[in-house]
Amino acid sequence: MKKKFGFFLLVLQLVTVTLFAQLQSPEQFLGYKVGTRFTPHWRIVDYFKHVAANAGTMVKLQPYGQTNEGRPLMVAFISSAANLSNLEQIRTNNLALAQMQRNNQSASTAGPVVVWLSYNVHGNETSSSEASMLTLYSLVDPANARTKPWLQNTVVIIDPCLNPDGRDRYVSWFNSVAGKYMNPQPDAREHREPWPGGRPNHYYFDLNRDWAWQTQKESVERLKLYNEWLPQVHVDFHEQGINNPYYFAPAAEPFHELITPFQRSFQNTIGRNHARYFDEKGWLYFTKERFDLLYPAYGDTYPIYNGSIGMTYEQGGGPAGGLSILTANGDTLTLVDRVLHHYTTGLSTVEVASQNASKLLTEYQTFFRNANTTGVGPYKAYVIKYAPQDKERIDALLNLLDKNKIEYGVAKGGSLRGYSYDSGKEEGFNATEKDIVIPGVQPKATLLSVLFEANTKLVDSATYDITAWSLPYVYGLKTFASKTAVPYNEKPNPTGSVGMNTTADAYGYVMRWSGVQSVKMALQLAEKGIKLRMSELPFETGGNQFERGAIIILKTSNQYYPNLWDTVRQTAMRSGLQLTAITSGFVEKGSDFGSSNIRPFNKRRVALVSGEGISPNGVGEVWHLFDQVLGYPITLINAADLSRADWSSFDVLIMPDGAYRFLSDKTSADAFKAWINGGGNVVAIEGAVAQISKLDWAIKSKKMDEEDTKNKYEALHRYEDRERDFIPGTTPGSIFKVALDNTHPLAFGYPDYYYTLKMDNAIYDFIKEGGWNVGVLKKEKKVAGFVGSKLVNRLQDGLLFGTQEVGRGNVTYLADDVLFRSFWENGKLMFCNAVFLVGQ
Repeated sequence: MKKKFGFFLLVLQLVTVTLFAQLQSPEQFLGYKVGTRFTPHWRIVDYFKHVAANAGTMVKLQPYGQTNEGRPLMVAFISSAANLSNLEQIRTNNLALAQMQRNNQSASTAGPVVVWLSYNVHGNETSSSEASMLTLYSLVDPANARTKPWLQNTVVIIDPCLNPDGRDRYVSWFNSVAGKYMNPQPDAREHREPWPGGRPNHYYFDLNRDWAWQTQKESVERLKLYNEWLPQVHVDFHEQGINNPYYFAPAAEPFHELITPFQRSFQNTIGRNHARYFDEKGWLYFTKERFDLLYPAYGDTYPIYNGSIGMTYEQGGGPAGGLSILTANGDTLTLVDRVLHHYTTGLSTVEVASQNASKLLTEYQTFFRNANTTGVGPYKAYVIKYAPQDKERIDALLNLLDKNKIEYGVAKGGSLRGYSYDSGKEEGFNATEKDIVIPGVQPKATLLSVLFEANTKLVDSATYDITAWSLPYVYGLKTFASKTAVPYNEKPNPTGSVGMNTTADAYGYVMRWSGVQSVKMALQLAEKGIKLRMSELPFETGGNQFERGAIIILKTSNQYYPNLWDTVRQTAMRSGLQLTAITSGFVEKGSDFGSSNIRPFNKRRVALVSGEGISPNGVGEVWHLFDQVLGYPITLINAADLSRADWSSFDVLIMPDGAYRFLSDKTSADAFKAWINGGGNVVAIEGAVAQISKLDWAIKSKKMDEEDTKNKYEALHRYEDRERDFIPGTTPGSIFKVALDNTHPLAFGYPDYYYTLKMDNAIYDFIKEGGWNVGVLKKEKKVAGFVGSKLVNRLQDGLLFGTQEVGRGNVTYLADDVLFRSFWENGKLMFCNAVFLVGQ
């Protein structure tokens, strides 16, 4: 019997050796030791394909999309052969544990735990993708007896590079400037990455702040797959400054109040295991500092709010690290070191998950069972009030809910009571059959509660990101939160089907100006050569009421356009917009269509300043809006080329947040003003407003209140409190209610208020003449988020949004970023108004 068993083992070993005979380590495959060179993305992909081809019983590759530049996005599933052959059953069981299966599939906590490792979301934090290859090989290496038991009860999902476009931007640059030998001198050019850097994606977005919002192509595709799995553990690998050692969990305060005790405690469990390995090697690390768990769109918090143990790991290095660099304490930090540290924590994470698989699965099931049974937080339902002018914003919100697998329906009607996001008080209201109801008791209850919380509770104001993001304010929608369940019907068509009043030979059509899709359709028609008009006043025709900004398409001036109405109607259908047919130019209320209040809507030639000194994120928000949302041409001009640019070739110049050197040169500044005088239009955002305000003809920054000098000891501070002493003078992303003059084109399509995200202390004196104070802060305090005590009195009685007439041109001032990370949906129309309506 023993001989037979020994023979069986020998055969098994021979089969294993044969199957893995062609499997190469990363060093064998690449031809160099990992960390001694930067590996282009395509070679990382090729290595993963090589491993999958030669360890096929343990590895499965799954493409999930492409980047804007055409690079592949993919994940690798790694587990035992038995688990891998049963992968779909494991996935559906995982969703059943999360209560996300509609087929009532029974769920088992005896299945494998799922660990998802995400690498290189910031393209110039390159060590993690290099480490992903070592991690993959260690998990499948037949000679590595340590990892094999883990894969018996663990499925590991590796995404080797979340941001291939950014990574290759950095790697291509570095390889083009580095010499034959590593240069550790910090001043060497290989440690000074040029604009825009490899951190963001193609459109200069920070993908690590896009998880919940999914504004970018990479995020949309990745989160679609992520929500099909919902792992128990997720790690996001990063890098920080060169003088910092390694950071791993547990995270820093503030922890969001909805993070469960188990999620908190298990971070300690993992951290202690990492510490054991780092202690053995004598490596430095820190925990519980800097990286908090609050903002919901990170690679650690989004998984946490979806039932996972979400964590960020940060290795010192980043774009300044290169292949080696001298740190402040005289040590030499190499890419080999950085890779090894990430490799160690990656394997340590899998090890701890495997050792605690049963507990992880049980707590995961409890997380979702509680969400689907009693809900999370104080509210049992959220009601979005429907109004025709809000249709576009409601549709955009529902699209976001769909992406995040959050359930919703339409109200059955009735009298209700709830917290009003507008007034901040409990109020009675009536629900109609078009109102949206989002039940608070559902599998995604935690994520829902976080996204809709009116005011985030902060146990510590020293946060890493913004402190307010409530979706009713982001989308500008009238919303109520109810502490009792609200009856609703599932699978709604809540805002009605796309349609129009059709007439075979209509006098014209009217389209409401109510959102980005309205702008897009108007621009598409104008690009096709169809002449449009815009109403500056409200009007009523055929019993239909239209607000300022309504686009009017008339047979007049378009009589020679072939198939005019077919083109208009087809464009409307593709845009999902409602058109209203009109039979006469005579209106019941307001101005007739021949009035001077009905103005032509003209195309504009638009330029965007980019390049050195300008915020890449700020440039990307505008570029992405034009390129991917509006589908309208825009010219990007480097700031260094403005002095020799042909100003006559464009009508609008957009100036994102940044430092504009040409404004400090009198000749260039005079040419800039002369162009505006001649009819040019400027849209200045954030820091650009601050710089223009220093010119003698522009608006002025509101002066700070004089400091109280009575306390002679006010200047005395404790050294250990140096970071916290900065906090009273900051507002790390808070929401304010802005009073709007919606009779001005900048605010067409809005009520008489707007919710803005305030990121700084910028506020300006009212324009006394030659302009319009369109959006102002009055005495109202902030609506949500943290505001430092020193800013409370400053952020009132001042201008945030306005226009100044300069000769025949205009300067539009947007002191706050109305396009913030492209998720601040309600600001997009204001930005489009600034570009296409102001000065028409």
